[in-house]
Amino acid sequence: MALEADAFTLLPALAALFGAIMIQIGTNFANDYMDYEKGTDRGERLGPTRMTQAGLVQPAQMKRATVVAFGLATLAGIYLVWVAGWPIVVIGILSILFGIMYTAGPFALGYNGLADFFVLIFFGPVAVGGTFYVQALTINAEVILAGIAPGLFSVGILTVNNLRDIEGDRVGGRKTLAVRFGKSFARTEYIVSLVLATLIPALLYLRGGSHLWAMLTVMVLAAAIPSIRRVLTVKGRALNDVLADTGKLLLLYSVIFSLGWCL
Repeated sequence: MALEADAFTLLPALAALFGAIMIQIGTNFANDYMDYEKGTDRGERLGPTRMTQAGLVQPAQMKRATVVAFGLATLAGIYLVWVAGWPIVVIGILSILFGIMYTAGPFALGYNGLADFFVLIFFGPVAVGGTFYVQALTINAEVILAGIAPGLFSVGILTVNNLRDIEGDRVGGRKTLAVRFGKSFARTEYIVSLVLATLIPALLYLRGGSHLWAMLTVMVLAAAIPSIRRVLTVKGRALNDVLADTGKLLLLYSVIFSLGWCL
């Protein structure tokens, strides 16, 4: 979107990418460490191996790795503040804070059902809008609305994770939306998230009357049919493949949207 607006700037774009990756890594490390400390990760874990729980990394090492990852994100943030000003301070601090609060603290987002909302916002409008802003030094409603789509795909990824772990989370006191409202709700949330995401470009076209080719993202729904079928029919470890495939759907959507937007 920055390229189409003649605002593409390579170094800020790369710094935003690097900072986002480091925040994601730091959040995963913090999640690995805190779930181990809280006893949520157990030997019968269904998801990918957790390094601390498996004994492959000591808790102190994982804690240090978390600090390093967030520290590297902060370095990228310092450069972006120099480029784009103090709004980046707010985005950076909140991103790191909520990354830690995902599993840490008395009001951990991943334990109370609020994670879905924060994933939607921070993996969506904040990520897309922030990346656009550090290049264009401005923001608009079109960019924020476009950012909702990757946020919805990210909610889909989280939903598969929570559906897979629903029984273990219930035992461990982790009150995700899947635990609170059940498997049928989680399956519906997954499907609705993907459908709404692929329709965002159509909404953008109706709103502005331009970028018709971006609506080719609706084709991603066809690619999503196997994942949707599996979400409706399988459980447990079998959902790990759906987790990976939903990430691929997000990448596919992003490529189609980006090419379509610039045509």
